[in-house]
Amino acid sequence: MLVFVIRRVLISIPVLIASTILTFIIVKLSGNPLQYLISRSPRPPESVIKGREHQLWLDRSWPSQYWHWISNILFHWNFGPEVQSTLTVRSQLFSALGVTARLVIASVVIALLLAVITGVVSAVKQYSTVDYTTTFVGFLFLSMPTFWFAILLKEGGVKFNEGLNTHFFGTIGERSVPITDHSFGGTIYDILGHLILPTIVLGLVGYASWSRFTRASMLEVLNSDYVRLARSKGVGPRTVLVRHALRTALIPLTTVTALDVAALLGGAIVTEHVFQWQGMGNLFLNAVYGNDFNVMLGWLLVSAVIVIAFNLLADILYGVLDPRIRNA
Repeated sequence: MLVFVIRRVLISIPVLIASTILTFIIVKLSGNPLQYLISRSPRPPESVIKGREHQLWLDRSWPSQYWHWISNILFHWNFGPEVQSTLTVRSQLFSALGVTARLVIASVVIALLLAVITGVVSAVKQYSTVDYTTTFVGFLFLSMPTFWFAILLKEGGVKFNEGLNTHFFGTIGERSVPITDHSFGGTIYDILGHLILPTIVLGLVGYASWSRFTRASMLEVLNSDYVRLARSKGVGPRTVLVRHALRTALIPLTTVTALDVAALLGGAIVTEHVFQWQGMGNLFLNAVYGNDFNVMLGWLLVSAVIVIAFNLLADILYGVLDPRIRNA
């Protein structure tokens, strides 16, 4: 198993290197990051513009800029400064990442639990009322635009709070402003209150596709020869379902989950914007609007690392769920 993991890690390294190069090229083609300075009225002296170009290494060749950027990250953990301020990208990037991670992790956990439970039940009770109901619900959430669903829940949360004269659902930001209760219990209550609605949005969007995938995978496994053989030997229905069928059906689901992490990050941008969270989504949108290449590079690099890490985790889970894969 250790050799299998090391082999997968080594394969991931060139993928990560290629993603940093591609990311750098895409961001460099997005426009002049000093446009905010050039378009000022009155226009600053040329010496000021040239000096800022030199500070940001914009007067060097692209290969030199790339090496300056990636070497500072590798050897000094320095993502560079923001283009329009003296703030460091690293502090803002990891602060925003902590906020978004809270949302994405909660959404993935809820989506997976619902998807596995409803997918298995739908497969076992194929063409029953339960199956038709879960199929309808799955396609309903799958067809909903993320922004529309988020706005709908936000409005519902506001009306719920007004109707019961409470602040149970937080609809603006990831925390209350100002924070009135600094106790441990008050902090947890405040965080959960603001987490519920955005988590429902992302969780149900992920659940919709994963539950359909789980159902299809379970149906294929339940009709396989080795499951029929286990049943003919007198193995109990629960043992057949959990130890033989579900374990095999989860293998393709790990692939879909790992690949959909990128989609959830994209959905988080929209969801965070609707609920006004100061997470990765807000950071990326501000960077795009301001053409802040250091922030965009940092955001895309962190996103690439997350996607590659989840794919690596999926490969490792393959080996755990199916020993034949790690011996291949």
